Amino acid sequence: MTGHLCLITGATSGIGRAAAMALAKKDCGLILVGRNEKKTARICEEIRRISQNENICGYVCDLSILQDVRRLTAKIKEDHARIDVLINNAGARFLRYQATKERMEMTLATNHLGHFVLTLSLIDRMKGSGQARIINVSSGAHYAGTGVIENILSAQDYDGRRQYANSKLANVLFTYALAERLKGRGIAANAMDPGGVATKFARNNGLRHWLGHRFYYWRKRQLLTPAQGAETVVYLASADEVEGTTGKYFFNKTQKKSSVISYEKTFQEELWVSSVELSGRDLP
Repeated sequence: MTGHLCLITGATSGIGRAAAMALAKKDCGLILVGRNEKKTARICEEIRRISQNENICGYVCDLSILQDVRRLTAKIKEDHARIDVLINNAGARFLRYQATKERMEMTLATNHLGHFVLTLSLIDRMKGSGQARIINVSSGAHYAGTGVIENILSAQDYDGRRQYANSKLANVLFTYALAERLKGRGIAANAMDPGGVATKFARNNGLRHWLGHRFYYWRKRQLLTPAQGAETVVYLASADEVEGTTGKYFFNKTQKKSSVISYEKTFQEELWVSSVELSGRDLP
């Protein structure tokens, strides 16, 4: 990975932080995106110190705010001529209804729409890298997805678990639609499931829910460390054997069938059209 530059969202904790550390040790340059300025700076310094890799820089962005994402991409394009790997990792689960100041439902904005705008805004920086790679971190929860995620505007219409499942389905639908559009452009797009990882994910919904989430995987003997959860991310970002592989879904460094609904072209296109309408962003 020497000479490659990788951008990782949600890079200050959990899977994102573990993936960043592993890629830094492979001598990959890193652009780390986090929400908190002090924490982002601290993680950048920690990774530099441990990996002995000085090519680490941090940017601050709230991915749920599209205006903030546009500001971020403009700054990154000003600072960097090329990006080789984009890891869309940041995500959250909101059991209670929330909306952003831009009137976007929080799950939709955080887990899909922010990354949709980020990815399409940086495509022109990835074309020059030959075999560039986009990795969208989804979840096994996408199998419970029932359709295209919507911008819900009323708390009465909100089901947090269903909306989260549909957001993870959106990660896969977006991956497949993007891979199709990028054919012949030297950019691969794949989705993956990290498994059940012991992180602070879902802690925002309260201690009981967070512990229940972890206990579910612990009881199944499937609770992973962040480093274990990041292994497939690192594999897709760096392994020679997946060069040129695109439009696939991975678990445990192996191709796996995603949900039946995720292969439906009508849903892929419906998500794309809806995302363009909500964000005003499409492939350049």
